[in-house]
Amino acid sequence: MRCTILASGSKGNCTYIEGHGGSLLIDAGLSAKETFARMAQAGCTPDAIEAIVVTHEHGDHVRGLDVLARKLSCPVYATQGTLADFLCHRRTSDKPLETRVCRYNEAFTVAGMTLTPFATSHDAAEPCGFTVKDDGVTLGYCTDTGIVTAGMFARLRPCDGLVLESNHCPDMLANGPYPESLKRRIRSDHGHLSNPAAAAVLRQLGRDAPPVILSHLSEINNTPDKARASARDGLGLFFEDTGLIVASQAGTTPVSRQELRL
Repeated sequence: MRCTILASGSKGNCTYIEGHGGSLLIDAGLSAKETFARMAQAGCTPDAIEAIVVTHEHGDHVRGLDVLARKLSCPVYATQGTLADFLCHRRTSDKPLETRVCRYNEAFTVAGMTLTPFATSHDAAEPCGFTVKDDGVTLGYCTDTGIVTAGMFARLRPCDGLVLESNHCPDMLANGPYPESLKRRIRSDHGHLSNPAAAAVLRQLGRDAPPVILSHLSEINNTPDKARASARDGLGLFFEDTGLIVASQAGTTPVSRQELRL
C-alpha cells in the first residue's frame, strides 16, 4: 500500500491511497485542477482511482469533490449525515453525481481495499475516520477530531501505518490571533487534536506505534518542529524505531516526506 498526502491543513485536504487492486482518494479539499497537478507531481495515477471517500463535509475536505468525482467518473462514499449536508447545503451543481452511503463500523470494499469507517468527534454532521486494509496491511486515518476515544483507539492500535491529526500547539493557539469563540471550538472535544493529545495517542501505542504521518497542522497555531517534538516526547524510547513524517499544506514537495509505503 502506498499513502501519499497531496495536501493537509485548513486550506485543503486530500490523500491518495494505492493498493494492489486500484486506488482511491480520501477527501477532496483542493480544486480538481490542483488535485490533478499534485497527483502528477507525486507520480499518482488518476485513472486508477475508483472512489473518493469523505471524512466530513467541511469545505477544506470537499471543496473540489463535485467536479473531481465527475472528472474521475467515480462514486463518492460518505456517511449519511455527511452526504446529506454536502448535497443539500454545499453542492451547487445539478449534474449527476454517484454517491454511496457508508456506516460506522460496517466494512465495505472498493479498489480491492477494505475500508471500515469509525466515528470521530468533530463539529460536523456525521464525521468519520477510516481503516484501510489491503494485502494484509492496514492504514489508520484519523483527522479532524477533538479527542481520541477508547473506541477510536481500538481501531488504530492494530494498524501498520497511521495518519494522525496534530493540529495545534496549545500555547500558540492561546496567544494567537483567533477570536476566543474559535479558540474554544478548536480546543473542544469536537474540535481538533492538539500536539499533546496526538503525543498521548503515540505514548499509549508505545512499542506498537507504527510509521506515522502527523497531519492537519494549523499554519497559524502550529509549526512542523513543534508537532515533531511533541510526537517525539510521546514516543519516548520508541522514537528511533518509529517512522515519523509531518505533512504540510504544500503537499507533495518533497514527495518523500509526504508518503508512506506499507
